[in-house]
Amino acid sequence: MIKVHHLNNSRSQRVLWLLEELELPYEIVHYQRDAKTMLAPPELRAIHPLGKSPVVELDGQVLAESAAIIETLSERFDRSHRLSPPLQPLDGEERLRYRYWLHYAEGSAMPPLLLNLVFSKLRRAPMPFFAKPIARGIADKAVSTFVGPQLALHLDYIESELGKHEWFASDRFTAADIQMSFPVEAAVARARDRERPRMQAFVERIQARPAYRRALEQGGPYSLLS
Repeated sequence: MIKVHHLNNSRSQRVLWLLEELELPYEIVHYQRDAKTMLAPPELRAIHPLGKSPVVELDGQVLAESAAIIETLSERFDRSHRLSPPLQPLDGEERLRYRYWLHYAEGSAMPPLLLNLVFSKLRRAPMPFFAKPIARGIADKAVSTFVGPQLALHLDYIESELGKHEWFASDRFTAADIQMSFPVEAAVARARDRERPRMQAFVERIQARPAYRRALEQGGPYSLLS
């Protein structure tokens, strides 16, 4: 049995979605973030030393990191390659794009999104009145000179790439789209505009999938980067 240690409002929602797409049986252990700090509870450290989510137990082994979990589960259970490219050829375009987007999601897309969130929270953080102008000045400068331009660069890149194919790896849905869902949904949710219509359309397509909706029923609704 596959056991998913699921933290609310977290990347582990993608793992539930993958399992629903593959129609695999699994067990969920639910964890709730601290209401004030938004950090995971210490109980998760008993499963993995970093105390992060997602964490999956499979045949006595503990798997962590979203891309590693998705690759492992796909290689083991997706024998018909419904959600992944065939193993051969190894240098085929779909396989190369599939692998790239699996790792781009966390390696490149998420850092500017998280930095933007951190500086946004810094501007609103409680502090002595005399420190507020300094903190806000630092946050605004960081966002305007580095974080904002980097975020725009990546979002424009994602929007452009979605113009090449309907999905990230090719014209068919794969697990790379599941992995990319978190940064794209987060960006669209926070932007609240229509300036990148392909990203908006991608979010609408994934949220209409039955397996996506079943995963939400199992894991619970989640609010991205709020």
